Amino acid sequence: MPSLSDLGQLPKRLVLGRPVRSDRAGESLLPKHLALPIFASDPLSSVAYATQEILIFLTLAGTSFLFLTPWLAAVVVLLLTVVVLSYRQVVHAYPSGGGDYEVAMKNHGRFAGLVVASALLTDYVLTVAVSVSSGTDNIISAFPGLAEHRVLIAVSLVGLLVAMNLRGVRESGKTFAVPTYAFIACIMVMIVTGLVRELVTGSDVVAESAGYAITPEPGYEQVTGLALVFFVLRAFASGCTALTGVEAIANGVPAFKPPKSRNAATTLALMGGIAATMFAGVTALALLADVKYVENACDLVGFDCEGQPQRTVIAQVAAAVFGGSDSFGFFAVQAATALVLILAANTAFNGFPLLGSVLAQDRYMPRQLHTRGDKLVYSNGILLLAGFAILLLVVFDADSTQLIQMYIVGVFTSFSIGQWGMVRHWNRELRAETDPGTRGQMQRSRVINAVGGTLTTVVLAIVVVTKFAGGAWIVIAAMPVIFLLMRSINRHYSHVAEQLVPDTDARMKPSKVHAVVLVSKVHKPTLRALAFARATRPDVLTALTVNVDDADTRALQQDWERYDIPVPLTVVDSPYREITRPVLDFVRDIRRSSPRELVVVFVPQYVVGHWWENLLHNQSALRLRTRLQFQPGVMITSVPWQLESSLDRDGGPRGDGPAPGDMRRGLTDEAEPTPYG
Repeated sequence: MPSLSDLGQLPKRLVLGRPVRSDRAGESLLPKHLALPIFASDPLSSVAYATQEILIFLTLAGTSFLFLTPWLAAVVVLLLTVVVLSYRQVVHAYPSGGGDYEVAMKNHGRFAGLVVASALLTDYVLTVAVSVSSGTDNIISAFPGLAEHRVLIAVSLVGLLVAMNLRGVRESGKTFAVPTYAFIACIMVMIVTGLVRELVTGSDVVAESAGYAITPEPGYEQVTGLALVFFVLRAFASGCTALTGVEAIANGVPAFKPPKSRNAATTLALMGGIAATMFAGVTALALLADVKYVENACDLVGFDCEGQPQRTVIAQVAAAVFGGSDSFGFFAVQAATALVLILAANTAFNGFPLLGSVLAQDRYMPRQLHTRGDKLVYSNGILLLAGFAILLLVVFDADSTQLIQMYIVGVFTSFSIGQWGMVRHWNRELRAETDPGTRGQMQRSRVINAVGGTLTTVVLAIVVVTKFAGGAWIVIAAMPVIFLLMRSINRHYSHVAEQLVPDTDARMKPSKVHAVVLVSKVHKPTLRALAFARATRPDVLTALTVNVDDADTRALQQDWERYDIPVPLTVVDSPYREITRPVLDFVRDIRRSSPRELVVVFVPQYVVGHWWENLLHNQSALRLRTRLQFQPGVMITSVPWQLESSLDRDGGPRGDGPAPGDMRRGLTDEAEPTPYG
């Protein structure tokens, strides 16, 4: 018959499966065919909304500036190529998985490193929110009746992602590989089919929105001069969402199979080539099909904006290519797109916990983020990321258009600082290198990173200026808060470490030991505590009880004499019926009279086996222990007595030890059933 603790573990086991031994960590390393869907699903899936974001801003002025779309898309592809080439240098130079954070720390110093860390942490949260909300949009495009349940769908999908990621990297990789490769296949088939129809067979590809006119937004009817430049740059900045997630591979190098750097660089190149091809193809088809997509659906003249939601660009292209919104091809593309967008959040679910672990190891984040869970993943980081992402989805109603306004500020901040850090890295390496061939390779890498740093810095400035009022200010405000929080955590850990350095005071023996045994009744836990206290041979032994009720105290004294206990019973009065304060005052008096005297307080307690039994007993001992631990020169010793409910039928302890998952890095949570009094 399973024990209570086993039943309590059942939901966890159903979600996570069996725990994995620490010595099997190497089995979780990823080959390239699994690493691609895990780490590259974000930039690959951005194909579904990058073109759409360009069109949204160009159509603010009606249709007069849609001719700029291919030029803006070409610049985005060029930028993607440069960034991919730049990060190939990073994975070779810094294969430990720190990515831009490690590059910034080692080449710019702590300030820049923490700026990068704060930028990446915010970007990972937004990656989850944007990917899931965009995936929800595509689900609604196929099934418009679900529009009113948008937030519930998005939050449920994040919960599903959490469960899958908590099961472990390799298992998640197998889960994510099929939809990612299916998405690539569907988009490629759609691109080839659409281009063949349009350019070879002469069969026009026409979107359902092609016949709609667009009412320009107020103030955008005539855009000229500097306003036009700002307008175009804003559209370009939105198209740069196609670059999000590129850095995840650099942060995830330790998860690759050896040779780690080479496999990561190959995966990065594959991701860049596939993403650029799909983005260019979808943009071309959207233009050929004359797709219209606006921020406010009511700006489409003739469109019933009240009766139905506006279909996404990818949905309109699929319907135009495959013959309507009821065709098999349309539903295949929508299903694959929705799945990959939802699973694209997995890039953040891998990157955020890894970065959190590195930061925790450097003492800039809580140590719990460096702890692995049952499946050898950083469970606390996964849960923390999910919590913040759900908060954003609820606050912004899972609206991808609003969320994207906050996007890419963080990622281009890390891009820029990281690339200039790589330039410093190569400068330092070149000063120490004498081999001409190696120096030539380093100089080429430096040029690549310098070009990458220049372009990403320019784009960062464009993004901040053009998106600030639209929502980027939230990220710009959040990053300093996270920065200061990490500095505060680091100061705390450093201060604690300084206080724990051994000194002469820590080595000095106490002048004597005064043992205090807390007594509520004469029963087995009390007698065991007295026996253990006597076995330690203290200089002074005091049995202490608090007089809350005179009749109970007299009965206790009579039992004390009847059992002939060889330790005097000391009674302290409590006129206000408190237990904790009189004990604290007694201990303080001992310390006050003899500061070098060590006080050891023995707390008798009995252990029950069911959670509801704890509710039936008061927690006086727990409160006492909590208060006593703040008293200098005082030690607290618990003396447990196991009741029948905590034992198996054969009289042995319940279970063979801590349940799987209870112990982490040599530490275990301590049970606190403390029914003293």
